[in-house]
Amino acid sequence: MGGGQRRRRKHHFNKIHAFRCGGKSSFREEHSLIGGPGFSRTVDCNGAHIGGDNRYSDNYVRTTKYTLASFLPKSLFEQFRRVANFYFLVCAILSFFPVSPYSAVSNVVPLVVVVAATMAKEAIEDWKRKQQDIEMNNRSVKVHRGEGVFDHSKWRDLRVGSIVRVEKDEFFPADLILLSSSYEEAICYVETMNLDGETNLKLKQALEETSKLQEDSSFHHFKAKIKCEDPNANLYTFVGTLEIEDQQFPLSPQQLLLRDSKLRNTDFIYGVVIFTGHDTKVMQNSTEPPSKRSKVEKRMDKIIYFLFSVLVLISLIGSIAFGISTMEDIDENGRSKRWYLRPDDTTVYYDPDRAAVAAILHFFTALMLYGYFIPISLYVSIEIVKVLQSIFINQDVHMYHEETDKPAHARTSNLNEELGQVDTILSDKTGTLTCNSMEFIKCSIAGVAYGRGVTEVERALARRKGLDIVIDDEEEHDHKPSSVKGFNFTDERIMNGNWFNEANPNEIQKFLRLLAVCHTAVPEVDEETGRVLYEAESPDEAAFVIAARELGFEFYERTQTAIVIRETYKLLNIIEFSSARKRMSVIVRDDTGKLLLLSKGADSVMFERLAKDGRVFEEKTRKHVNEYADAGLRTLLLAYRELDEEEYNRFNEEFTEAKNTVSAHREELIEEVAEKIEKDLILLGATAVEDKLQNGVPECIDKLAQAGIKLWVLTGDKMETAINIGFACSLLRQGMKQIIISSDTPEIKSLEKADDKSASGKAIKASVVNQIKEGKDLLSKSDENSEALALIIDGKCLVYALHDDVKDSFLELAIGCASVICCRSSPKQKALVTRLVKEKTGSTTLGIGDGANDVGMLQEADIGIGISGVEGMQAVMSSDIAIAQFRFLERLLLVHGHWCYRRITKMICYFFYKNITLGITLFFFEMYASFSGQAAYNDWFTSLYNVIFTSLPVIALGVFDKDVSAKLCLKFPLLYQEGVQNVLFSWKRILGWILNAVVTSIIIFFFCTKALEHQAFRTSGQVSDLSVLGATMYTCVVWVVNCQLALSISYFTYIQHILIWGSILLWYIFLLAYGAMDPTLSTTAYKVFVEECAPSPSYWFVTLLVLFSALVPYFAYSSVQMRFFPMFHQMIQWIRNDGQTSDPEFINVVRNRSIRHTTVGYTARLAASRRVADEKS
Repeated sequence: MGGGQRRRRKHHFNKIHAFRCGGKSSFREEHSLIGGPGFSRTVDCNGAHIGGDNRYSDNYVRTTKYTLASFLPKSLFEQFRRVANFYFLVCAILSFFPVSPYSAVSNVVPLVVVVAATMAKEAIEDWKRKQQDIEMNNRSVKVHRGEGVFDHSKWRDLRVGSIVRVEKDEFFPADLILLSSSYEEAICYVETMNLDGETNLKLKQALEETSKLQEDSSFHHFKAKIKCEDPNANLYTFVGTLEIEDQQFPLSPQQLLLRDSKLRNTDFIYGVVIFTGHDTKVMQNSTEPPSKRSKVEKRMDKIIYFLFSVLVLISLIGSIAFGISTMEDIDENGRSKRWYLRPDDTTVYYDPDRAAVAAILHFFTALMLYGYFIPISLYVSIEIVKVLQSIFINQDVHMYHEETDKPAHARTSNLNEELGQVDTILSDKTGTLTCNSMEFIKCSIAGVAYGRGVTEVERALARRKGLDIVIDDEEEHDHKPSSVKGFNFTDERIMNGNWFNEANPNEIQKFLRLLAVCHTAVPEVDEETGRVLYEAESPDEAAFVIAARELGFEFYERTQTAIVIRETYKLLNIIEFSSARKRMSVIVRDDTGKLLLLSKGADSVMFERLAKDGRVFEEKTRKHVNEYADAGLRTLLLAYRELDEEEYNRFNEEFTEAKNTVSAHREELIEEVAEKIEKDLILLGATAVEDKLQNGVPECIDKLAQAGIKLWVLTGDKMETAINIGFACSLLRQGMKQIIISSDTPEIKSLEKADDKSASGKAIKASVVNQIKEGKDLLSKSDENSEALALIIDGKCLVYALHDDVKDSFLELAIGCASVICCRSSPKQKALVTRLVKEKTGSTTLGIGDGANDVGMLQEADIGIGISGVEGMQAVMSSDIAIAQFRFLERLLLVHGHWCYRRITKMICYFFYKNITLGITLFFFEMYASFSGQAAYNDWFTSLYNVIFTSLPVIALGVFDKDVSAKLCLKFPLLYQEGVQNVLFSWKRILGWILNAVVTSIIIFFFCTKALEHQAFRTSGQVSDLSVLGATMYTCVVWVVNCQLALSISYFTYIQHILIWGSILLWYIFLLAYGAMDPTLSTTAYKVFVEECAPSPSYWFVTLLVLFSALVPYFAYSSVQMRFFPMFHQMIQWIRNDGQTSDPEFINVVRNRSIRHTTVGYTARLAASRRVADEKS
């Protein structure tokens, strides 16, 4: 009942904003759908109190992948979708039949361990999601229990029809219809950041018929029925009717409060639940993110398919050989060639009379016997390694942003190695390259420019023109950065009330008054400091209100009918900003009774709306606006006019009718009415706000350019601003030729003015095609002269450049340019450009952005990086990795990307090496044993090979190994090109590892068999038997593959030493323990080490001989390759080992081995400047 006793705020907001809904004709037109298909939901408001309506789903939300009942079947299905796991499942099933060369237990246990480990990982990840669900479902909200009493209830217990009371700064627990609020006119402010990423507040208003429900007790006898559309995913539409006392009233999106949005600047609201749980619009919009797999993983799959082919081939060869041998086992005289197989008295497996059947059965035996070609623990080992790598990324203090307390966050570990292969970065500008923290820095009032600040872009402009920025040092000395966020303005002429002494004080007063009044910001008093803060629709608007306050026109109170600064202005109408209108206006009445239209907007739409006598300052203002745009500032024009009562009344009548329309054409009708009054304006001046470059952006771009990574900027800003930001961050430089593809030509403009869309479209496309052709000609000439080019294209031209018959030519031109900037790009265009680059080039793309408009680009790119900035969390939630600042991209790619790529690729190559080594020794023994299907090793030897004796060292390799330090990775960014060109996982390198495995297995098998075959192994003169040969060969395999790994490691840690030598020691401990077991369990391994191998010098000598002999080929190749054909990382290792990391001459020698000539970045700019200076001298 607490809220019911509060004092209500009196407002009349429906008369101001363009949202009130009540047109009778539109009601009949749109709402006639209700009751038909897709519009069948009926809600009895307050019908059953907390019980609500049980016909519809409850409010429990589940985002987990599994339930307790579905986890086992679904998870098993996911595991055995992998071809390798399915193969081992088939082998495990066949192991229960006589065709199996191994026991069933030894086949099943490793598979169970691997699958269980992966399922455990899935369960842990899903449990984390479950905990988030529990937290959300158990949130509390006040619900009407009956008799006007509201009590706390959990979100999950809500039902359709329940009446809820939501307090300030609380989230809405379900989709609600707003009934009333703490404001008398039943309006409320809603923050939808969780839905669309926007931080601006949205205004909602209840129907007048329910606005009087002012207290908890008002709902004692409240009854109503809502008929509306069925659950759907559209966030911005809603059609319904509210029936009270047999009267129907239309409902629109203006009464709809969506789950996961937040109540702001409103003490409380009452609402009725209409959609719950998975029926809510936010859940209807939740889709699984696109499944992304790295190129390394895709190639790994191809290797597995290749090994499967080899496995089938050698099984087929062995089966054919076995079939022929079996058929010829008994000669014409009845004598047996392989007498020890007893072909005269045998089963079908060795029956000469049924050799074909025996060969087929042998084929299945061979498939199981050679199964160790396929590494059973590869997938789970890679997943473990990637998770650990992600932890290292998350805990890197060099990517922690202290100001916002945000570390890097790898939201998926699937793409770690892909970070080391990025060829093209597609970046947003605002909030990504820049801070999206707008600062009021300059303005033009009555043709006079004010503001002495120097922007980063102006510094870049000075460098472009060869000027020294020292000329501004005096001003810079006087210009101390403001402590007020959003205000970086210094000019004593109009600060501290000095504007009154200027030549045009009236215009300055009107300018500052317009800044303080023309907006939709809401003031809030900070309880700790007592200072007024502003909640605004955009950072720009907040900067304007703050500037007005700092210059003496403080806006400190807003009611629904007035804005209070020095004086009170009665607020009559707000004509809101839209991307189509590019302006906003307010109509107010001042203290003297004058009606004023105050307007601000883009210069492209404002200049044409000026009156003939309102253009006094136009020429000077145009000049200042162009200068501000050149300085990379965002500009708006400010203008006003006085209205007479008759004109206003006529407008207000039409405006009210238009805004009460509920139809698809509502916005167009409002714009038409607004057009009639937003004319004949008197120009006051222009504002200029700076969206500063983030710290370290130019340095980061320079490093990425040196690494050979191309950067494309896709921005919604106009061309001039984007170009100047390009100069500021060294994407563009003086002397770089610019290919500008623009629709801003006289011919196209004339067609657009004539409103001939078809003709203008054809003209723009023809122009684009022609400009692309000219650009390609210029590109071919620049290739001959080694000149760098920049491509700049606007949004209109980009539409046609992405047409199927043009996009290939456009991409060819873009790829040939050093820099690409796409201006005025829509979110869809960003995604389409990203798709074009990804699909046509085949290279790895990385999208980076911070806003909801970047989501399509992030999801389309191979890797999506979200900037956790001020534009909400939509981009972060859709990203693969989140970072706080663009500059962290340098370390993420050049250090972690390079390391992860190198570790994963080396790990995969080594995995295949060690498994092929074991598999080939089995094949050779099969040849030796006449393809009889006899296994060379004990069942448990082979079963534990991938699980225990060789698994942990390779995981350590994937987590800890690094060829060079982070410092050297950043010092020599070209090292990154090893990943881009995939030199460490090329087919040549993969086949090299396979060849190494074959050579190793040949040495192990033939050295062991020839050394032990005829020699006395025991002191009693006995030769070795199968158990001794198997144990000796297996010992050699374990030693060789682990020592091979030791030779491959570039950076040893004590963990790697422990795991490598510990794995070898573990083999001997296992052999002792397993051999001590009962012979029925240990079979061929029974006391083989204690009684046969360990006492024999031959065993130790053969192990040592084979170890050195097997490693010599790799060691020799590596030595020759590093001495005469060193790779780039090996050259850097030389520098490190020789202590020449600070020798400039030697470093330049290494850098001259550059794989790619750097064309952008400040390093390239300085190099170009030196070339120009040399040419002049």
